[in-house]
Amino acid sequence: MRASLRYTNRQDWQKITHNLREIYTAPTVAVAEARFAAFADEFGDRYPAVIRLWRTSWAQFVPFLDYDHEVRKVLYTTNIIESLNARFRQAARRRGHFPTEEAAMKVLYLVVQQKRKGGGSITGRVYGWAKALNALILAYGDRITI
Repeated sequence: MRASLRYTNRQDWQKITHNLREIYTAPTVAVAEARFAAFADEFGDRYPAVIRLWRTSWAQFVPFLDYDHEVRKVLYTTNIIESLNARFRQAARRRGHFPTEEAAMKVLYLVVQQKRKGGGSITGRVYGWAKALNALILAYGDRITI
């Protein structure tokens, strides 16, 4: 979504995000292709870079549609990753220089192991994780152990 909005005018963001959301929440690949074709017809003249971006990334996007809706919600949000990266950057910035790579890895390990106030996870709350975990266990039960 962010990559697509980089090439568009702010006035069109609401329409574009609505249409893109319909594409990446499509139940099947065929429906997603139809919705993308409609999106390309509507915005292709004004924003050809967005259309090219989606076409070149389509092969990486299609496997995402194989997952259940609950799993997709957890996968497409990057808040967890961004939160963890922010904590890593903060820890590295506070300590400045590291004599070795091993020293830096130890600090990052300690950041992950550190308990937060209230006992929460370092990445914050993951909404919908129970539903996603159930869907993952149904799909990949032989690989997931609790």
